[in-house]
Amino acid sequence: MKLKLIAVCLFLVLGASCAEAPEPKADNLNEAEVDAQEIETPVAVVNVPVIEALTDQNPRFDAFKENFLNRTWKLDPSFAVYVGFYQYDDILVVPNGEHRALQREFYVTELQALKQFDANQLNASNATDLAIIEGRLRAQIWYIDVYRAYEWNPAQYNPAGAFGVILNTDYKPLSERLQTISRRLESVPEYYQAAINNLKTPTLEHLSLAIQQSSGALKMFENLIPDKIQGSELEAPVAEQLAVGLDEAATAVKSYIVWLEAKQAELQQSGNARNFRIGAELYEKKFKHDIESNYTGKELYNLALSAKDKLHAEMISISEEIWPKYFQDQPIPDDRLAAVKQLIEHLSQKHVERDQFVDEIRRQMPIIQKFMDDNKLLDSDPTRPLVVRLTPEYQRGFAGASVNAPGPYDATANTYYNVSPLDDYSDQQAESYLREYNHWILQILNIHEAIPGHYTQLMHANKSPSKIKSIFANGAMVEGWAVYSERMMLESGYGDNEPEMWLMYSKWNLRVVVNTILDYSIQVLGMEREAALDLLMNQAFQERTEAEGKWRRATVSQVQLTSYFSGYSEIYAFREELKQKMGDRFDLRTFHNKFLSYGNAPVAVIRNSMLAELELAKPQ
Repeated sequence: MKLKLIAVCLFLVLGASCAEAPEPKADNLNEAEVDAQEIETPVAVVNVPVIEALTDQNPRFDAFKENFLNRTWKLDPSFAVYVGFYQYDDILVVPNGEHRALQREFYVTELQALKQFDANQLNASNATDLAIIEGRLRAQIWYIDVYRAYEWNPAQYNPAGAFGVILNTDYKPLSERLQTISRRLESVPEYYQAAINNLKTPTLEHLSLAIQQSSGALKMFENLIPDKIQGSELEAPVAEQLAVGLDEAATAVKSYIVWLEAKQAELQQSGNARNFRIGAELYEKKFKHDIESNYTGKELYNLALSAKDKLHAEMISISEEIWPKYFQDQPIPDDRLAAVKQLIEHLSQKHVERDQFVDEIRRQMPIIQKFMDDNKLLDSDPTRPLVVRLTPEYQRGFAGASVNAPGPYDATANTYYNVSPLDDYSDQQAESYLREYNHWILQILNIHEAIPGHYTQLMHANKSPSKIKSIFANGAMVEGWAVYSERMMLESGYGDNEPEMWLMYSKWNLRVVVNTILDYSIQVLGMEREAALDLLMNQAFQERTEAEGKWRRATVSQVQLTSYFSGYSEIYAFREELKQKMGDRFDLRTFHNKFLSYGNAPVAVIRNSMLAELELAKPQ
């Protein structure tokens, strides 16, 4: 029998639902076995032999996958809306204990059902999908049983996102979408009451974020949806019913904000708020489920420390080269990091005006796209539109720029590049922000978020024949690709090899490295705010506004900040490995298209699958 080896990784990306439930109880689904074997088994890269099977299980597994997804969407209709599956779009799940119990039962039952399939009797793609599903189920049980964020993170209770997708996606006429929204609104008051019932001892940091984002959600029900009603053709009785639902939803959001503010005051006074730091044990387990790396969290942290030193050396070299160009009559300081900081501060004065920030991003999109196309770096698809827009208020407070992409069920819908406006900044804060996203770094940001970063990668992912790989995205692969694309563009000549661009790129790449150092230092090592700001401002050369924003982000997220460095390192290393193996046969565009054809699978899965295909393609 001919033997082929592929690497199968197990990973998790949490769905959009926040449905929760009471303490899990042992039942006839053999919970003890699931806890011991399915949760605690290390989730790592596993070499799985794929052999020519005596029994072809592929047709049966294909049917299982389709049914598994349908069952998933019925259980989690909001997640379904995000990926473009609209069959259950009028259902808003109430995140109460009963629904959480249903979720857990589903995960355990599906794990049991997976035992009927043998990876040895599946093709490489299906063997990978099998492991992806299994990894997601294991991780979801861990999140329910152990992590329990539903008890301490009030920011996860925000139904506005799915309402926004329904409102702004033309998958059916507006009048029908508004009627869908009207039916979903019926559950909003109960949704927020369930959130209050679930929350035990929140963190102050997540309370603050929840208050901000809930205020944004309120505008969804008081302004955004009502504005759409004005241009619709709803009959009067339907419009009146919708207006009543909106009023009740707005009242529920306001009540939730009042509760959050009261809880915030209570915990500030008592000092009994939960610590936002999750500690080493939870951190390593969350890292295992979310990042899917060959490293532990601690090992990646140590790798990042070394990478920081290397980047500093490169930045010092560039600074020494161009120092006379900007400081002709001033000797370069003996403290070379101080020299790098001084040069970056000088260059950062070149930036757009405050009121032109979003327009400049829009202007750059076709320029970057043309460079990618002219240099034949990656396939494009002009039928998949990218829309630059202001970040919806219910999404603000976490990142200054982000992407909302459609899922594989509605792959031709708009991808939104969200840019947070500077309206809430003082003049001093806005200037600091604009210096951070200066002439050079704003271009790198656009490469990362849009072309050929997130927008381009997710467009390719939606074309993957495997919905499993497209839907259950590995965060390290997605963020890692965006970081990789920055360096790849500069290596291909974007920016004309200007040393100033490479210096600013190195600063930008340094933030990827420092993200990992910061996240581990805060969540595990107990780093305090001033030490974090010193790291960000004096060792990563970030502006104060950026540094303060990153501190806040690191207090309301865990592990996610490490995904950039982890994924980038693995993708870049794989590309260099393949170049060595293939020699003159290596083609960059072919590599990129092939790599992205695997959807959002973990890098290790893609690497081993591509190597296996390369081995099979060798002349016999």
